[in-house]
Amino acid sequence: MEFGVMRAIQISELGGPEVLRAVELDAPDPGPGEVAIDIAYVGVNFADLQARSVGYRVTELPFVPGLELSGRVRALGAGVDGLAVGQSVAAITEGGAYAEVAVVNAATVFPVPDGVDLRTAATLPTVLPTAYALVNTVGKLQPGETVLVQAAAGGVGTVVGQVAKLAGAGAVYGVVSSEAKAEYARKLGYDDAFLAETFTADVQEATNGRGVDIVLDPVGGQTLRRGLEALAMFGRLISYGNASGEPGWQIGQPELYPRGLSISGFSILGLTADAPKVLREIADRAFRLVTTGQVELPITAEFPLAEAAEAHRLMGGRTSTGKLVLAVNG
Repeated sequence: MEFGVMRAIQISELGGPEVLRAVELDAPDPGPGEVAIDIAYVGVNFADLQARSVGYRVTELPFVPGLELSGRVRALGAGVDGLAVGQSVAAITEGGAYAEVAVVNAATVFPVPDGVDLRTAATLPTVLPTAYALVNTVGKLQPGETVLVQAAAGGVGTVVGQVAKLAGAGAVYGVVSSEAKAEYARKLGYDDAFLAETFTADVQEATNGRGVDIVLDPVGGQTLRRGLEALAMFGRLISYGNASGEPGWQIGQPELYPRGLSISGFSILGLTADAPKVLREIADRAFRLVTTGQVELPITAEFPLAEAAEAHRLMGGRTSTGKLVLAVNG
């Protein structure tokens, strides 16, 4: 089957937003176990910026970025069942979403829940399962426990505070980079939000010196190290990114033993590649939170596909809140 030509945004070299260039490419055919999707919207993630700038999870150049999308099934590869041509779907892919058509492993294609439009659906595939897994699967939050969320005004941060409250958290605190973002986080339901420069002291004050039970950290580097200081006895920190770009550092007995601390890691893209069945189970549970109206993910900016570079500039400026999307054929 020949699919013809499609518009896409491609990088041929690593660098700033200017390396994102509009091109025309042959639209891909689905192979066995794959689904071709006519894309409606694309969710923009910080991992897209890292792919463009430092080659994060880029196997070769040229490369079409984009990890999450919504649209309609265009064609099914051999052996795919449970989906139909024309059906509204959301999907996670290892790349290729900044385009009019993408081919995706059928295991990471999800029917859009009833009552959810395609624009909203593009924000769900990575953010909502990540938030659900951080709180419930990896974090194992117990009712009454307290949570500290780094980057609380970002895509995952916007949702994970709501998910933690639904799971019975006693208090959920956010860490942000500006007072404007702190106000945004409080409006989303955070009990309070602290600035990055002072959060360790702020946490101690808010918890009467006890600390929090769980820290969720997509920043890494010194922020992660300081997060350990914010933990209560037997607290646990979950690392799920390194947005700081700082080199990794070693941690061991001196930091962990005295207060019985633990550190875990999580990557939604790791599940996409290595454990898609587990991802599907988590996603199914997570999507229910949206269909029941218990969780809301605000879209704060939308750009046409051709202006992907502008979306990257906005997100890279660290002033954006909520979720950014690209409109392809919405």
